Amino acid sequence: MRDEVRWFVVLADEENATAAAAQLHMPQPTLSRKLGRLERQLGTRLFDRIGRRLVLNDAGRIYAEHLRRADAELAAGEQRVRELGTPADRVVRLGFLHSFGTWLVPQLIQQARAADPALRFDLVQDAAETISGLVLDGSLDLGIVSPRPAASGLRWRRLLRQDVHLAVPAASPLARETTIDFAQLADVEFVAMGRGFGMRQLLDEACAAAGVEPRISVECQELDTVAGLVAAGIGVALLPDSPNTRVPPGVVLLGIRGVDAAREVGLVWARDRALPEPARRVRDLAG
Repeated sequence: MRDEVRWFVVLADEENATAAAAQLHMPQPTLSRKLGRLERQLGTRLFDRIGRRLVLNDAGRIYAEHLRRADAELAAGEQRVRELGTPADRVVRLGFLHSFGTWLVPQLIQQARAADPALRFDLVQDAAETISGLVLDGSLDLGIVSPRPAASGLRWRRLLRQDVHLAVPAASPLARETTIDFAQLADVEFVAMGRGFGMRQLLDEACAAAGVEPRISVECQELDTVAGLVAAGIGVALLPDSPNTRVPPGVVLLGIRGVDAAREVGLVWARDRALPEPARRVRDLAG
């Protein structure tokens, strides 16, 4: 039954019979015949035909929405039955950014194990882009990332919003300010996280919004390293506010004007794959 649900959902997402047929590994005429039979059965068109393109109409959107719900319920039911039939270790595979490892993740695990002491965790720390990819391909059950990923295959639950500051060397003339307009940073060098990290995406977006071409002197993979490099006078950097923020001597934090200086932190899981029961418990506790 899930296959019967899936073909229409894929076609609704693609709005292109050729692309949907390729994704479903079936001949395009077969898919077109299935759609024709379904529309005759329902007594209405589900797509408007514009040339060779299919455009989901109101009836199609309603039908696709209910099929997605039905598919999610079927997947959850299958998972529950498998869990009853083959009891397994209660392991949650959780990925997260390095900067969440000393406060947010320990808090979540403590809360989850207080509710269910049998839970165990396999943890992976990496860049936001990598964590999102591991959740999508099934290597991880849950991920804690920032900012919200663009991938349509992920669901998102916001956990918190963090203010972001500009870290500058204490010896810099900028350190005399309390806030700074981001557009003033056109001629300064940045210390930045590598591409694929959420803070790098935030920096790139802030620069684009302010019309600044970032001059990046050093790229690294740890926010503590970023702060240390700023203290050494290598450049300025964006640093998020958090309960365990450790600013080394020689660093001054400024408020930022002119761009949205904050980041959303949230929990992600795969849209089209049922979560194991232990991961569902953690997801439902989060937030």
